[in-house]
Amino acid sequence: MSKPRILVARVIFPEVIAKLEQHFEVEHNQADEAWPRERLLAKLQGKAGVFTTGGERIDGELLAACPSLKIAANMAVGFNNFDLPAMTAAGVLGTNTPDVLTETTADFGFALLMATARRVTESEHYLRAGKWQKWAYDMFAGSDVHGSTLGILGMGRIGQGIARRGAHGFGMKVIYHNRSRLPAEQEAACKARYVSKEELLRTADHLVLVLPYSAQSHHAIAAAELAQMKPTANLINIARGGIVDDAALAQALRDKRIAAAGLDVYEGEPKLHPDLLTVPNVVLTPHIASATVPTRKAMAQLAADNLIGFLVHGKPLTPLNPDVLQRT
Repeated sequence: MSKPRILVARVIFPEVIAKLEQHFEVEHNQADEAWPRERLLAKLQGKAGVFTTGGERIDGELLAACPSLKIAANMAVGFNNFDLPAMTAAGVLGTNTPDVLTETTADFGFALLMATARRVTESEHYLRAGKWQKWAYDMFAGSDVHGSTLGILGMGRIGQGIARRGAHGFGMKVIYHNRSRLPAEQEAACKARYVSKEELLRTADHLVLVLPYSAQSHHAIAAAELAQMKPTANLINIARGGIVDDAALAQALRDKRIAAAGLDVYEGEPKLHPDLLTVPNVVLTPHIASATVPTRKAMAQLAADNLIGFLVHGKPLTPLNPDVLQRT
């Protein structure tokens, strides 16, 4: 009996490729070529599954052109590259990699918060440029983290991880806004208080965005929201590009309407709004919040296990649209 055929769209750990090859006929992209859309569609012909890494758009056009496709396994917790309604209508399963990156991403979110508050990137650029000649009382004076108010927009697993770090490690007052309020015991574990979005914006000293991207959350933070924040506040985005209006943010940073921002995600990444490169009060990182070797390996293994679980055993581990399973 021939093995199912799958495509691995980007370079991944060799041991994961080897694991997949035990079950599938694998076409991989270990050269990590940037395939244009038409090349991706051509590569997917005759494939039952695809291993994606968040940048490959699985939508109605692709599904119509690739009728053999049965599953797209994302090596990411986010899945805004998937048109889930179109996938469900076509009977194609989508999977993601929740849980395995929660603590690592929360670590990074807090690291980005601290780097932003204490002006780490800005001061390093100053030092590297040879400008440090003397001490000054206000040289790169930033804002305190300990004892300040931590605001979190989106209170899923990662948001709760950031809340725990702030409340228990730094004595921060934690407030949050979410589509639905957490159960009392979860709020207590995070020492977090539920507030309206307006109070969150108005009160937070450090506002961390950890909500999923959707049409409803597009530009959830735009000019109007930035205007409600304190001029001393810092904004941290480790969620998804498109949640923040990057052009409005760059202008707010330039005008000092907020103190600073720390960004790991951007609209249209890997491109970013050019104005973000011209303001000094922003920390920029290239979508690396989950980037530790153990976590990225765990993400890749879970994506592979979803392909194996579904195509070999009929039991994916983390389905996004489980209604598809009722048809198989």
